[in-house]
Amino acid sequence: MRTRKTYCLLFLLVLGLLPALGQDVTLTARVVLVDAQHADRPPKPGNVVLWLRPVEGGDAPMPPPVHPQLAQRNKTFEPHLLVVPVGTVVQFPNRDPFFHNVFSLFEGRRFDLGLYEAGSSRDVHFDKPGISYIFCNIHPNMSAVIIALDTPYYGISNNRGEVVIPNVPAGRYALHTWYEEALPTTLKSLTREIVVSANNSTLGVLRLAVASVPENHKNKYGRDYDNPSPADSPAYARP
Repeated sequence: MRTRKTYCLLFLLVLGLLPALGQDVTLTARVVLVDAQHADRPPKPGNVVLWLRPVEGGDAPMPPPVHPQLAQRNKTFEPHLLVVPVGTVVQFPNRDPFFHNVFSLFEGRRFDLGLYEAGSSRDVHFDKPGISYIFCNIHPNMSAVIIALDTPYYGISNNRGEVVIPNVPAGRYALHTWYEEALPTTLKSLTREIVVSANNSTLGVLRLAVASVPENHKNKYGRDYDNPSPADSPAYARP
């Protein structure tokens, strides 16, 4: 026979006065970028990535495999930022009428796809967590970032600085932050432990100091880029 206490709990749940046990939470936050050098023109707070890693209870369940693309078009990567779960195979289609040579020799997944022509594509398996800075060995103005995460609980800020991380189970997490124009020491200082629950579903306002990050980078050989010859040609001779 049910006890009086059990009936009371059931009655409160029916009335919605107690949160359902095990209910996932939609976690929200707002990001504000602080630029001390340009205080009169604050940058748009888009493309800030927040992610949560469980502190206890084992690894988070990963979503099914996907096959996103980081396309090369008009001498740019589309999109500039891509966040994928670990284990993802990313396609790199060349949609320009000339050769590209996509590579990443820095953090995260190191690879060199070599020269490949218009209409062709290459694949890269991002088999471990990390941040990969992507470049083209022919066009120094091309850059992108791929972040491979071992957790499904992440969100990317829009141009209003709003971040939404859906379907987060209640529990304790380590909060991590990434932004392309923030120093590694700044990002590390923002890492902290949080508790997610039905009564604690917002991170509030996160203020992130930005810094002037050098735009110049070396080619895959560690040297300065050569000017293409001829400079204005839309195509390159087949190697």
